[in-house]
Amino acid sequence: MKKFEEYPRKNPRFKITSFMTLKKALSGKSTEPIEIGNWIDLVELDVSLDYMQALITVNESTSYIEENIIEVQSQIHIALEKNNITYGKKNIDILSLKPGKPFIIAQGTPPQKGLDAQVSYLAQAEKKPVINEDGKADYFDMNFLKEIHEGSWLGEKIPAKEGVDGTNLYGETVKAAPGDDITLKYDPKTAYEIEEGGKIVLRSKTKGVIGEVNGVLSVLKHLVVDGDVGIETGNLKFDGSIQVKGTVMAGYSVIASGDVSIEGKDGVNSAELIKSAEGDVFIKGGIFGRGVTKVEAHNNIYLKHANECTLDAKENIHIGFYALGVSMFANEIILDERKGKIIGGKAVAVHSITTAYSSNSMERKTELIVQGIDRKILTENAKMLAEKIVQYQEESTKLNYQISQLGQFKGKMTTQQNGMYEQVKQKYNLLQQEMKEADKEIQRILRMLRSKAEYYVNVTKEANPGTYIQIGNKSTFVASTTKGKFKLENGELNV
Repeated sequence: MKKFEEYPRKNPRFKITSFMTLKKALSGKSTEPIEIGNWIDLVELDVSLDYMQALITVNESTSYIEENIIEVQSQIHIALEKNNITYGKKNIDILSLKPGKPFIIAQGTPPQKGLDAQVSYLAQAEKKPVINEDGKADYFDMNFLKEIHEGSWLGEKIPAKEGVDGTNLYGETVKAAPGDDITLKYDPKTAYEIEEGGKIVLRSKTKGVIGEVNGVLSVLKHLVVDGDVGIETGNLKFDGSIQVKGTVMAGYSVIASGDVSIEGKDGVNSAELIKSAEGDVFIKGGIFGRGVTKVEAHNNIYLKHANECTLDAKENIHIGFYALGVSMFANEIILDERKGKIIGGKAVAVHSITTAYSSNSMERKTELIVQGIDRKILTENAKMLAEKIVQYQEESTKLNYQISQLGQFKGKMTTQQNGMYEQVKQKYNLLQQEMKEADKEIQRILRMLRSKAEYYVNVTKEANPGTYIQIGNKSTFVASTTKGKFKLENGELNV
């Protein structure tokens, strides 16, 4: 066997196919021929599965190749013709070929996929509080609402491009895939598409403010009050966004489904209720609540300062300077880390509270409470809401069928029948709203369950005596002036 191994080394074209048969043949005598291997071709050619590349392998020694260049070249040509390869053939240096090593002899041109569609939208107002200093006074400002006029540009799509076809080794055209399309997401009731200069441009059908409803760009209804909300306007309740250029007078309320922006520099004084059912609330001048003002937001609350009022946000509360005697409830409560103050009152957050100062030199009781989340309860709540949505959908389907049936006789109905028809429609619309609210709450719960945020109270400058800190079920009063990021460590508060 050892002596036989020299033969394949001297003859590269000899390939043993069965070592067991060879061993048997060498160890015994036989009068019949026994197949132990193959004599392979001088040149072997392999074509890739996509017919885009051909490889040749020369099964001879370097010296053989050098001495038989014309034969090797001829065999390569024959192999290409035999396999009908007509496209992408390469000129190669025969002397550069290495025995037994594959070498690319032909290469097709792969198809090039077209460019994907590109979509861009008008950026919404960046609802991020900015605190500026001019050396004399501080002020809290932000571009809260972005007004839209009829015909305004809202976005555009550059359509997907066709690809460039390729060619395989056989000269056949290989079709290229076009680029992926992207759908413009918008509310067709408030926006429309139009082709302009090879682009699909999205424009507004109406005047309003740019917004997003269930992930879809929309132009929301927008009520602008140039002055104050008071005797001349009465209480405001509006299905859309409300922008008050002045203030909200004592005892009056502003309730909107969308964002609420109160832009008077003097703030809000003893107003009763300011509420956004689906958006954010921004109060540029702050609040003097006198114990009666309540602000509610489905998302966030932004304001300069807060005095003796109640703030309730499902997402976050941002306060520029101070909260004095305020009851606050939110996911996160954030005051300026350089000069923000929480003095008196109660701040209750799910995840975190950040402020520069808490309590004061008079040791006024100030409660800073971070509750954390109960995953089991939240999961159960999400399941219950999902079950409610299923019930709503079933009932909604029935009501929709009734509406379509009654609608056929709309012009022939009696007054009583018309009243019934309107009641069914109203019930249907109410169900749609309840489904939307339930879905929003489920999404909020899922975000909370997915978050890995730590729970803490962060007082960056001074936590004065009188400060009560609670994280989860652990609590303590600050005994002496301190600062830091207070959280649970090994099950105990690090205060």
